[in-house]
Amino acid sequence: MARSKPVSLLKAAEIAGMPLVSKTHALNPQAVRDSRSLSAVTGLTALGFQLVTLQPGRLAWEYHRHLYEEQCFYILAGQGHADIDGVLHALGPGDFLGFAAQGAAHTLINTGTEPLVFIAARTHLELDVCDYPRLGKRLYMNGGEEALVDLTAVSQPGVL
Repeated sequence: MARSKPVSLLKAAEIAGMPLVSKTHALNPQAVRDSRSLSAVTGLTALGFQLVTLQPGRLAWEYHRHLYEEQCFYILAGQGHADIDGVLHALGPGDFLGFAAQGAAHTLINTGTEPLVFIAARTHLELDVCDYPRLGKRLYMNGGEEALVDLTAVSQPGVL
């Protein structure tokens, strides 16, 4: 769906006609999600907004937490679990999850037999830092540049 300029309204039929973009997380081949970027079509730059479909048995992304960005998810269809700080929580339609900056580590898992469909929204900052606690990694993001380091190489406050 190529547009010359952003639109303010996307009708359900237009959204359904948008191609699904599949993405596999670089740190976890089981984390595969299909999405439609609603923010890109509407010209939003400070807010990332996607309609995500997660197939049975898949994770949405590697277990992580953002240090600066905020994220939220609203479940539309299907069944699954949210792994929040190592505790599994059942999910279904109408459930909402919100993660403030420096909040809990998390991932979503489709544990059902049908696709898990949800809206994912996040602040879209130029600079962010993302921790992957189970992998002992930290990702520094600066626009299109990224640097992945071991958490053990990160200096603690007051220690160089």
